[in-house]
Amino acid sequence: MNSGIKPTRTLIGFMMILLLWQLMSLLINRPIMPSPITVLPLFFSSLFGDLGWHLLASTGRVMASIVLAVIFAVPIGLGLGQTPKLNRIFDPLIAIIYPIPKIVFLPLIYLLLGITDVSKIFLITIIIFFQILVVVRDEAANLRPELILSVRSLGAGRRALFRFVYLPASLPAVLTALRISVGTAIAVLFIAEQSLTNYGLGYYIVIETYQVLRYPEMYAGIMTMSLLGLVLYLAIQQLEHRVNQHLRVG
Repeated sequence: MNSGIKPTRTLIGFMMILLLWQLMSLLINRPIMPSPITVLPLFFSSLFGDLGWHLLASTGRVMASIVLAVIFAVPIGLGLGQTPKLNRIFDPLIAIIYPIPKIVFLPLIYLLLGITDVSKIFLITIIIFFQILVVVRDEAANLRPELILSVRSLGAGRRALFRFVYLPASLPAVLTALRISVGTAIAVLFIAEQSLTNYGLGYYIVIETYQVLRYPEMYAGIMTMSLLGLVLYLAIQQLEHRVNQHLRVG
């Protein structure tokens, strides 16, 4: 896949980051820029301690958001794509909400849902939801009419069309939308986890390390959050590759 990240490129990129990091550490030569030689051992040891619990909390929030977004966005997107009249009703609303940075809704979500895990998961969910919704709707609406007619000629109803035509055709687009939205989801998670919580990488990086000048631990937290985003991206990319291979063979 030309648009994805290959393992070799990932390794090369990681080595380049470490090299640039080491050079910056030597040039700045201050506690605010510890070298990777200092941070990497701390990173690996902390993963099996306090940092590991923060990673688990953040991972749980992101995974819950992904699952909820897919569960709701896919059927709604397919429904809108299959029903032009319904799409015309909701299209103006989607067109207005889709480009708005969802992070601006954070104060409103906190007021309505409280400053809890539910509010953080909800915020990330609506970000991924609209990414998937628009892609699935457009994929379903742009399916070739002759393909749909040929399946209907075999006696397939709406449920069979959903299962054998619309869903397989939209699945690669769903995974692409997920892969693209992972970075945004992690960025929003970082902001959301800074507010009145005890666990999460955003809390660890800002509250437990940055604000008390624990710079090596802060960089270990930044590495962990970066790796969380990278691992999710690569996992979705691999799943997307397998799905595309399966569809080509099928």
